[in-house]
Amino acid sequence: MALLSLGAQAQQTPVGLWKNIDDVTGKSRALIRITETNGELSGKIEKLFREPNEDQNPNCVKCEGALKGQPVLGMTILNGLKKDGDEYNGGTILDPDNGEVYKSKLVLKDGGKKLNVRGYIGIPMLGRSQVWVREQ
Repeated sequence: MALLSLGAQAQQTPVGLWKNIDDVTGKSRALIRITETNGELSGKIEKLFREPNEDQNPNCVKCEGALKGQPVLGMTILNGLKKDGDEYNGGTILDPDNGEVYKSKLVLKDGGKKLNVRGYIGIPMLGRSQVWVREQ
C-alpha cells in the first residue's frame, strides 16, 4: 500500500520528466526534467527531438547574457516557480527558439499526467500555452 501512495503523491507535483508538445506543430520538441530545490521548481532540457536535417545540438544564438551561444541541450529553461494553491507561478520560462524569457505558470492536469505550461508577458491572458506529457 505504501508504494501506491508514493506513486499517487508523485503525480501531485510537477517534479519528474516531461515531454513538451509544440503548441503550433503538435510535435514533441524536447524532454525536460523538472526538479525542486528549497520549494522552487526549475526545468532543464535533457533531450531534443530534431528533424534529421536540423542541427542535432543547437546553441541558443538568440539568448542574451550568460546563455548566449550556449548549447540548448542541458539548458535550464524553467526557473523560480513556487506552489500557489493548485498552480505553480512566480517564475520564468525561456524559449530557446527566440531567446525570450517570459513569466510562467504551471498547472497539473489529468491526475498529474499532463502539465499545462503557460508563458506570458504582463498578464497570463497575453501568452501561449503548451501541454507537456509526463514521461516518468
